[in-house]
Amino acid sequence: MERWQNRVAVVTGASSGIGSAIAVDLVNAGLVVVGLARRVERVKELQKSLPAARRDKLIALHCDVGNESSVKEAFDTIEKQLGAIDILVNNAGTLQNGRLVDMPISLAQQTVQTNIMGIINCTQRAFRSMKQRNFDGHVILINSILGHKLFAPMPDKAPDMNVYAPTKHAVTALTEMYRQEFMGLGTRIKVTSISPGVVDTEIVPENIRDMASKTMLNAKDISQAVLFTIATPPHMQVHEMIIKPVGEQL
Repeated sequence: MERWQNRVAVVTGASSGIGSAIAVDLVNAGLVVVGLARRVERVKELQKSLPAARRDKLIALHCDVGNESSVKEAFDTIEKQLGAIDILVNNAGTLQNGRLVDMPISLAQQTVQTNIMGIINCTQRAFRSMKQRNFDGHVILINSILGHKLFAPMPDKAPDMNVYAPTKHAVTALTEMYRQEFMGLGTRIKVTSISPGVVDTEIVPENIRDMASKTMLNAKDISQAVLFTIATPPHMQVHEMIIKPVGEQL
């Protein structure tokens, strides 16, 4: 981790769950972390949990990753105040209840805009910063087991996770597309997709929580995986990491 000391990491969706855990662990590992979130006040509260000597290393900024102008404003501020982005953790995501066949289109669009376009919006800015400086940075995409498979349907019940799984399948494809682009543009920037099973966070629907209550991962499990991937030597890239809790039946 020596090469990352005092480097700048941007974590999206840092107000809760996996994003909060990643932000804290990166700060404690010696990085300067910008926590982006719509609920920016929760990132500011998170600062209080840090050791006093490290609290100023977590910077809270408002950002709606699905909104291009919001992303521009946030990343302009980061570059003005800190100079560059060295690591980007695309963690922000949303899950709306409803069925594809009859849910409001606006809710489906919100999921697509956050889970897919949010990654594209933020990665463009982070990549530009890395490429301009010829810096071998790292882009991490927090994916899901649902980016690789779908849950089996329950008898006589239509699923209500709608477009969430398709957006996570898109994240799997985006990971490989970024790998090819980063390489084709002559950089050694790494990209990693981390796909957890069910994680004990507030985004998990109650029916899934009930089924998986005894076999859930913790947010810190995922943040530790992030630390592992960025600590790999320059010649080694973890392309995809799937993390399942022991005993998971889903």
